[in-house]
Amino acid sequence: MKIAVVILNWNGKVLLQKFLPSVIAYSKEATIYVADNASTDDSIAFILSDFPQVKIIQNKENGGYAKG
Repeated sequence: MKIAVVILNWNGKVLLQKFLPSVIAYSKEATIYVADNASTDDSIAFILSDFPQVKIIQNKENGGYAKG
């Protein structure tokens, strides 16, 4: 069975810094994705440098929760 954890993000670097380590620690068997809704902070750079195992889906525009 495959398991995925998908986190929707928009300018949430502070929240990712706080909670992503726990998500990773407790999701050893899951593939973790961050679906980014066109963030303008450095969320993506943070994930790439600190958590390279996390897969990133970069949306070109912020379509809100439903589209993200």
